[in-house]
Amino acid sequence: MNAPNAPATPALRIKSRWFRTGAPRGPAEQASAMAFIVWRVSRSVLERMRGAHFDIDAGPAYFAFLRETLAFGVACVDRLAHARLDAAARVEFTTALVLQVARTLQDNEDELLGTPPPGAPGHRDEFIDLVNARMVEYADFGADASRVEFEPDFGFLRYYGSCLEPTLPPKDRPWVIDQVMAAEAPQLVATLRRAMADLHDPVARRAARARLSGD
Repeated sequence: MNAPNAPATPALRIKSRWFRTGAPRGPAEQASAMAFIVWRVSRSVLERMRGAHFDIDAGPAYFAFLRETLAFGVACVDRLAHARLDAAARVEFTTALVLQVARTLQDNEDELLGTPPPGAPGHRDEFIDLVNARMVEYADFGADASRVEFEPDFGFLRYYGSCLEPTLPPKDRPWVIDQVMAAEAPQLVATLRRAMADLHDPVARRAARARLSGD
């Protein structure tokens, strides 16, 4: 049996620049914008995996895969924030990011799967618990030291793939780590890295535009 191969797809276009300049955005406002982007790119990973013939059925399996990808995206964005924010701002940023992603996920799960029965944890709380656990686990892995900007190392990416394995049917599990490490995770991280630069480094963006325009 051959491993599934993802079809060639164009990079996801993400709008990550503020339309209006003015007062600097605080960590919570920056996090709100990044939460939308994390959601978009995570959904894109899921759809590309389906396009590569991984069976991710609508329903609980769909959201199990999506939760793990969202948690991976949050962990990457938190590492990217480390280079841009002080400790207090990073905590505020990442907390707001997780809460916003959790709200979006809950809205979708509640609508498509129904709300959990009385006394059971809500979809929001389940995701927050997952993120807390994964942040601890991803902390055991590092980044490619040859890169100035954060780039998850082999262990970081492989662990993400291993977290996805239980969400897939047995026939697809042998291929998911290779697919994630070779294609999906690098594209996801590159998109998040560009988005963080766009949202947090407006001075650098203005300077780049000035150089390109000859001003």
